[in-house]
Amino acid sequence: MIPPRSPDSAFVPTRAELFLGFFKTGLSGFGGVMPHARRMLVEDRRWLDDRQFTELLSLGQTLPGPNILNMAVVIGARFHGWVGSVLAALGLLSAPLVIVLSLATLYGRFAHSARLIQILAAVAAAAAGLVLATGGRLATRMDRDAGSIFILVVAFLANFWLRLPLLGILLVLGPLSIGLAWRSLRREQRAQGGAP
Repeated sequence: MIPPRSPDSAFVPTRAELFLGFFKTGLSGFGGVMPHARRMLVEDRRWLDDRQFTELLSLGQTLPGPNILNMAVVIGARFHGWVGSVLAALGLLSAPLVIVLSLATLYGRFAHSARLIQILAAVAAAAAGLVLATGGRLATRMDRDAGSIFILVVAFLANFWLRLPLLGILLVLGPLSIGLAWRSLRREQRAQGGAP
């Protein structure tokens, strides 16, 4: 679980910083927000470290709704309660909402343009590349114990090779990964002389 930072920590953003950080992420990450969110949260503003980001991403993926929106709500609540959740969500969604509504209006008018179809294909390829780059960065920082690698391989094979539904994969592998993490944590505690 992600430990809350103390209120006097230098890493606690103000409400305005929280809103503006997610606003910039939503604006700059149009078509693929997660890489920009990671850069903002971990590298630029240092509100989270890599492990906390990965844990929140995992939580965001198991909850209904967009991963990054789930993360924004949790991060906002962590720093400023429900007001922080609302500010982070509004910051993340306001710019893309205006952009999407504007583009929808233009698309309705120019939907049959061959040039527009080529542009959209290029944007989709760039977004896919950003998602793959973020996945690669997260994989390099992942614990390399046998349990983590097993879960990764089984999830990949179940989703891409067997084409099993994501909900079924989560229902099976979610409790299994929690059990493996709990067992690993207990082992670490024993090694450090903690609880048996």
